[in-house]
Amino acid sequence: MKNWELLTTAFPRQTLHCVCPQFRLTSGCASSWPTHCSGKCTAIWNMATSSSPLRIGVVGYGHLGQYLVEKICTDGAARGFTLAFVWNRNPAKLKGLVPDELILTDLSAFAERQCDVIVEVCHPQIVKEFGPHFLSQSHFMALFIRMSKHPSCFRLTGDLLSDWAEGEGRRVLFKGSVAELCPLAPNNVNTMAAAAVAAGTLGFTGVQGEIVSDTALSDYHVVEVEVTGPDGFSVHTVRRNPAKLGAVTGSATYSSFWNSLLLCKGHGGRIYLC
Repeated sequence: MKNWELLTTAFPRQTLHCVCPQFRLTSGCASSWPTHCSGKCTAIWNMATSSSPLRIGVVGYGHLGQYLVEKICTDGAARGFTLAFVWNRNPAKLKGLVPDELILTDLSAFAERQCDVIVEVCHPQIVKEFGPHFLSQSHFMALFIRMSKHPSCFRLTGDLLSDWAEGEGRRVLFKGSVAELCPLAPNNVNTMAAAAVAAGTLGFTGVQGEIVSDTALSDYHVVEVEVTGPDGFSVHTVRRNPAKLGAVTGSATYSSFWNSLLLCKGHGGRIYLC
């Protein structure tokens, strides 16, 4: 197989430069690579300096999705981004807010939009169903932050919080392995899940998690992380993220998502944890 054929397969949408044996410099998309090349040419591909903007697909149009779409549309060009598509479970919500040509009605057709990065900001079920497909075509960002602690800020399965009342104070809802916790609170334990992935020797069964409902926490969400090592070593961190009552996402998280996207320049088909 010739060099240009290899590059056509590996980088079908990148702008490439070829120096042919006759010292003639040509440029073009790999899919239309010049046929005069004999296979002795030198090809240079640099994603970081490519003139092609990074194509971003956004899956979900809740508060975070709306924020990211607006940021990409207003600031994306200066950052080397362009919006490839927006998908939402209810496509009618996108009408009048997102240009029709950018609305993806069938998520299974996402590959047609040729994205470089896909950001999922809707529901864990989408990751379960489409995650492997996203990774096969793009750099899929799984961007989840754990939200807590006022009972109105939880989104739980079952009836763990069906009987909460204002002023009841602090209640431990669950304490155990992250493997057991994730199905109970799929929208509220993303920090725990990311830690379980990062701590490969412990995994989801070895990392312990706890979720607490506290009616006194009406202004912010709290995340505490404690790491214990040998010889009495330990690190305890506490994060307070301002949030309104009923808000699943804290106010500081919006900028965190945007800054994470700015840092994502391609991760070789791996999941990017933030």
